[in-house]
Amino acid sequence: LNDQKVIPMLRGKGAEYDASLTLHRVLDPNAWIVTKLNLNAQPGKADQDIGVTHRRTGIQLIIETKSAVRGSMASGLKKTQYKVPHFRIKCHRSRSNKKFSYNDHYLVDSFDVIIANPANAIFAGGTIGENFEMMPDPALIQLLYSYYQVSDTTALVEATDKDWRFVLPTSIAKDVGGFSVIPRTPVVLLTNDPHWQPLAQIQVALESIVAAKNLAIHRKPAHS
Repeated sequence: LNDQKVIPMLRGKGAEYDASLTLHRVLDPNAWIVTKLNLNAQPGKADQDIGVTHRRTGIQLIIETKSAVRGSMASGLKKTQYKVPHFRIKCHRSRSNKKFSYNDHYLVDSFDVIIANPANAIFAGGTIGENFEMMPDPALIQLLYSYYQVSDTTALVEATDKDWRFVLPTSIAKDVGGFSVIPRTPVVLLTNDPHWQPLAQIQVALESIVAAKNLAIHRKPAHS
């Protein structure tokens, strides 16, 4: 269990179950069925973490859980493109596919929604001890204490674990070699992000996606 390849897998799997339980609480059970998927990846297809089925139409949406990039939390005060507190999400394949120009990127239609939280971003990368270490930036930690209204690192970890956000892949897509793809490590602003929204607002977004898919289905010409 201490293997450096196993630990990230365990943490990632734990995040998937945490996200699934959170969606159960957030979504109206009379309208949605949340299913934790456990499917083996198929060639040319992405893994599928969570399925959310709209009861009335039977349309299933795929929700992908991604972890924050370790040590990516930043105040925005240093030399950086983003001048406000932010972190990054690890959103690329674990292995590159040299056959495609977009390599290890996910295509924009790989998932309907991506959800993530900043928990992993507050831990320093490249440490050698058995335990995770908080980022060695007292000013940043104080900023996070203030934002999450906590006063110690244990409470901070718990708060970031619960700070789930979601995004529609189409809203952050970019072009790589003529393909519309999801950025490898998209940035999430800690506050007022124009694309990443609190998970409490996801039901409205899911309803819009279902409405669009349902309309597309009924627009298809009937086969003779």
